[in-house]
Amino acid sequence: MGILDFLTGEFIDVIHWTDDTRDTMVWRFEREGHAIKYGAKLTVREGQAAVFIHEGQLADVFTPGLYMLETNNMPILTTLNHWDHMFQSPFKSEIYFVNTTRFNDLKWGTKNPIMLRDPEFGPLRLRAFGTYSTRVSDPAKFLTEIVGTDGEFTMDEISYQIRNIIVQEFSRVIAQSGIPALDMAANTGDLGKLIASSISPIVAEYGLTIPEFYIENISLPPAVEEALDKRSSMGMLGDLGKYTQFSAAEAMTAAANNPSGGGSGMGAGLGAGMGMAMATQMANQMQGGGQGPWGASPAAAPPPPPPVEHIWHIAENGQTKGPFSKAAMGQMASDGSLTRETHVWTAGQDGWKKAGEVIELAQLFTILPPPPPPPS
Repeated sequence: MGILDFLTGEFIDVIHWTDDTRDTMVWRFEREGHAIKYGAKLTVREGQAAVFIHEGQLADVFTPGLYMLETNNMPILTTLNHWDHMFQSPFKSEIYFVNTTRFNDLKWGTKNPIMLRDPEFGPLRLRAFGTYSTRVSDPAKFLTEIVGTDGEFTMDEISYQIRNIIVQEFSRVIAQSGIPALDMAANTGDLGKLIASSISPIVAEYGLTIPEFYIENISLPPAVEEALDKRSSMGMLGDLGKYTQFSAAEAMTAAANNPSGGGSGMGAGLGAGMGMAMATQMANQMQGGGQGPWGASPAAAPPPPPPVEHIWHIAENGQTKGPFSKAAMGQMASDGSLTRETHVWTAGQDGWKKAGEVIELAQLFTILPPPPPPPS
């Protein structure tokens, strides 16, 4: 075998990359001495880009397709190197394959609470988390700004930096939005768009884009959530006195169910004492007298509801007449059309009864006074 045959068969002439790791962003084509044969075939698949580096300088970026590595299709490289056309001599260069597909379901979250001034609660701390996706939009810029000479660059190496950018812009947008904390859940979509548009110019300097950004949850500190739960309970009960009674009943139940921590006698005595105090307070409020446990007079008991106005029906000559109000019944009693023997009925009454037997109507039939004395 001659030296020319040796050089022709020594170097690989097909360059391509397939990846099954799902997290590799950049992979460098490895060859002993970085020797690439003149006229070699370069295959760039969909979702990839190939960056050609020659003598430390970026020469070309290849989009998906099949390429023959010759001077006629690498005009930039032609100006960097003079080819010896007598031999198919190899040239020492590097090819980096860049994954341009989306990297989805990436997590972000606030490591520490975010301080802001809420229009309803005042100074407040919030936590938030969600997901986002990213992709390489400018392979050349991403290689020069982030990857450098790393032979295999994964998503984990840049995700921490992106999370820092997201948290920074999230804090700024939330603080400037003026949206109350209780209304943020209804505005996560709009907030996500604002944050994504704020992040895009920053990550674009790295050759990246953020196609999707989601806020999954915005939460309050546990102490604030507990206070909100109590406020919601008060709103459901609708009355501070009832809420106090409810809390006392809960405490009494807890004391009765926890005989340890002070002795069963103490727990039972505490429960009984709280029950008696609650019963006394409720009795005072029902009677409208006495004072509450803090010296404040309890609210007066509301008046009873007004009596229900009955509507009456009359049976006369085998027919039913009515309905008549009590006032109408009184007018009929005064003109004689309604007597004590007239059968009447109203809702809730057990069958027909004579008007004189119904207490409510008997008072309509008054006894006429005796005639006046003769004039003297």
